[in-house]
This record gives sequence, C-alpha cells and structure tokens, in this order.
Amino acid sequence: MELEQSAEVRRLAAALASRQSPDLEAWETLMLQAARQGGAGVLGSLLTHWQNHAAREIIGCQCGRRMSSRGRRAKGLVTTLGAVPFRRSFYQCDRCQKSRFPDDEHLDVVNTTYSPGVRRLMARAGSQTQFEQAAEDLLCYAGLKIEPREIERVAEEVGREVEAWLSTEQAQIKQGGFRTLPTLKADTKFYVSFDGTGVPVRKNELVGRRGKQEDGSARTREVKLGCVFTQIGLDKKGRPQREPDSTSYVGGH
Repeated sequence: MELEQSAEVRRLAAALASRQSPDLEAWETLMLQAARQGGAGVLGSLLTHWQNHAAREIIGCQCGRRMSSRGRRAKGLVTTLGAVPFRRSFYQCDRCQKSRFPDDEHLDVVNTTYSPGVRRLMARAGSQTQFEQAAEDLLCYAGLKIEPREIERVAEEVGREVEAWLSTEQAQIKQGGFRTLPTLKADTKFYVSFDGTGVPVRKNELVGRRGKQEDGSARTREVKLGCVFTQIGLDKKGRPQREPDSTSYVGGH
C-alpha cells in the first residue's frame, strides 16, 4: 500500500513540476486514486484485525455435527474503495463433507466477490439505465470497472430478494400478523404518496407492449412505488415533519 501511495505522490509531483498552468482535474484524479488505494489498504488491515481478534465460535453443520477448520482460502473482494485481498476461514464437516465460510456469512459476501456496498451501487445503476451504460457510470462516478453482465446478474438477484420480501410482507398482512398498528391521536395527519418510473428489462419481457419509441416499441416497463406515513408536526419554517419509522412501502408493476 505504501509503495502504491508513493508512486501516486511521485506522479503528482511530476505533474506539478512539468506544468506552468495547473490541471486541477488531473490533480483531483490522482488524489482520488491515492485516497481509494489508501482506503482499500486500511480496509484490508481492518478485516485482518477482525479475523485475528474475533471471538472463537463453534461452527455447526446442518447434519448436527461440529465442523472442522481447514485453514483459510483466498478471496478477492471488490469494495467501493477497490480490490481488497481477503483470506477467510474454511470449515468442513467430516461426516457429510459440506462446507462453510463463516467470515463470508458475517460480511454478507456468500457466493459473491462484491461487497454489500458495491452490490447496492450495481443494483441502483442497473435499475436506472441499460447495463452497458450502468457499467460506464460506475467507472466514471465510483472508479469501479465492472462488466455489464455482472451488473445485470446482481441487479436481478436484488430484484428477486425484494420481490420475495414483498411477498412475505403481503402474506403477513393478509394473515393479520404484520404488526400491531399504533394508536393514533385524533388530529394525526396521514399521508399517502406514490410514483412510477420506467425500468429497463429484457426484450422478451416487452413483447406486445407499446412504448414511446418512434416505431412504437418499448424499452422499459413501468413500476410503481407507494408509501404511507404520518406527520408529527412542523419545523421552524412551517414545513411538515415525517414521523420516524412510520413509513410503509408497497411496490408493483
């Protein structure tokens, strides 16, 4: 990490020495690269420290037996700061040979090399535009070089998770076990808000749908999101304030 930072500093010093007029954008780019590299190094050190000092735990298998440690396995993590090397503990059951990576479970990186922060950015970028454009946006705004097909895969996984969560919530509401409704005062103000937007989807999901293109075809499908919340009063400027934790969301297409 120190060598990489020194190289960036030398590049910056050379840029300063060779130009009479400052190139602020070039300086910004160099400093941002150095900051990301330094941050990735610190993050890697934090992960190592956590692994070395975390409390020992018994790792159990689904078959009921205790798993045995098999050392550590390397895994490259892509984080919002860049690539971070990571060696996580590997456990295996002597009876059924099933395996687990507890560190992956704790960090929410099971079966993926992308950190939760990167997956959130990928899903957000992928939901706003085409995946090729999303890849360009992530490189421009976050310095992350990710293939469009990877953004598509992660965005679809997040979409399935959200859909499963919504289905569970709806089932709980129908069964009357969603939650105990709070007691509201007589003068409580109740708000209902909703909006819709177009989401890029595959061509086979647009068959038979009219769109806004010149040939009448569609490139997106509309999804809607609604929310319900209550107000607890006004701020000093007379604007309504939303009551914390009062908002419920519902989505559909």
